Amino acid sequence: MAETIVVRKRYRWPEVQLNIWVILFLASSAVITGIFGYFITVQQQLQDGIPWYFPYNITIGSLGLLFLLLMIYLMSQRALLPGIMVIGSFILFVLWLTGLIKTSIVLWGPQGSVNDNCVRYVSGQVFSGQSVNTLAWLEQNNICQCWKAGFSFLLIGTVLLLWMMVMAWQVQRDDFD
Repeated sequence: MAETIVVRKRYRWPEVQLNIWVILFLASSAVITGIFGYFITVQQQLQDGIPWYFPYNITIGSLGLLFLLLMIYLMSQRALLPGIMVIGSFILFVLWLTGLIKTSIVLWGPQGSVNDNCVRYVSGQVFSGQSVNTLAWLEQNNICQCWKAGFSFLLIGTVLLLWMMVMAWQVQRDDFD
């Protein structure tokens, strides 16, 4: 009788780096989903159109969260394969980079950009005291800060996905000290 021997290669992931990556990417994905969801709520309240990149960024944030859930499940089963992480990270990297580019164009693009309007109408006119003008200024300032936070977390998420591709490649090659 012939015996079948199954050889299973174990990949050694750097635990600290992987945990830091998971926490930071969780924060980035959740913040992106929340900020652009808030923007859609504001647009609906204003009865204005919703630009395509608002639901797009919500989608990539949600895909990031699903990717994390799959990753955590695979980690719990000790089946986190570097190939899966490289391919998944690359796909998400391209999607996140697209959202980052569009958000940066809208935020800092040509004349009439979000940042120009924030500087012109919000930063230069500070209101205080108990009035409707103060509440309006606080809301406008919040929207301006959310745009900057959205861009920042898209940038962080994009860099994290690049980092994951490098880390997974190093795990595949068993290149960690």
